[in-house]
Amino acid sequence: MPFGEIVCGSPGSGKSTYCYGKHQLFTALNRPISVVNLDPANDSITYPCAIDIASLITLQDVMSEHGLGPNGGLLYCMEYLEANFDWLEERLGELGKDAYVLFDLPGQVELSTNHDSVKNIVGRLDKIGFRLAAVHLCDAHYVTDAPKYVSMLLLSLRAMLHLELPHINVLSKIDLIAQYGDLDFNLDFYTEVQDLSYLENALSTSTPRFAALNMAMISLITDFSLVGFETLAVEDKDSMMHLTRVIDRATGYVFVPPANSNAPPDTVDMSDSSAATRPNSYALFSSAVGAMHGSADDIRDVQERWIDAREEWDAYEKKQWRQEGEMVRDEAARAAKIRERKPPEGGQSASM
Repeated sequence: MPFGEIVCGSPGSGKSTYCYGKHQLFTALNRPISVVNLDPANDSITYPCAIDIASLITLQDVMSEHGLGPNGGLLYCMEYLEANFDWLEERLGELGKDAYVLFDLPGQVELSTNHDSVKNIVGRLDKIGFRLAAVHLCDAHYVTDAPKYVSMLLLSLRAMLHLELPHINVLSKIDLIAQYGDLDFNLDFYTEVQDLSYLENALSTSTPRFAALNMAMISLITDFSLVGFETLAVEDKDSMMHLTRVIDRATGYVFVPPANSNAPPDTVDMSDSSAATRPNSYALFSSAVGAMHGSADDIRDVQERWIDAREEWDAYEKKQWRQEGEMVRDEAARAAKIRERKPPEGGQSASM
């Protein structure tokens, strides 16, 4: 059974960077991953691309042939992809039944909030067996401004209601948030979307004419009680691993490590079934119901790492990296000495 993620979000939210970082992480973990570029305007893809919509249609061709602008052209491309879904299905089939696929969407927010083509494509992916989650990236600096934060909440809520998928909202670029000023509240206030009435003063100060409208929008968000956020710093391994575990829980994905990997006894089923469907009680319980432990699993630790004590954490990590580098260097030196002392195969040692 193939699994995957619909990666959506506003322009500049870090979708392509996330796809590239996740491809690097999964490659290091020996987990299967393929990235599908569904942005017909993206002509400078940074990640290894398994399927590129440019092989089917490009935004430039649509604009030239039909006289459309960039926005209308993108909508046309998505409608064209929906009409030619067989093209996508055929290429996805070539990835194999154990595929894990990231679908990198364009940054046009209409595609994930009100236009039907992406929703219909997601529905057809579900029919051919894909287990998907929507990963909605939002630039973390929006939390430093109350009106922008409320607009981000509304956008996230609209995407959740429209796509109808297991949905993970993510504050991306959390490592840069300190550059935009101090937060009015602790980070958990924004990630857990706590009592938004505390934003009334900030909203009334910035837009006094719309105080009643602001409170009505806040009431709408809290009435649904659906929106919450994870955090992401793409270059931080702990942050990426935490988000990966959250997404795996949402989709029900259980990664079974290869047979030759280091794992507890009796955790790898050597049957001929696919890696995504083998029974594996250790991996199942560790990923589905086990507690998460790590520096990115508690939002208070995330605040300390990136906001309250970033310089101290940076110094600590540099020290750890230096120690790891020295350990690797020493291990390589010991291995080289052992090889030098080892007699040639089929030969005799010097003492003999």
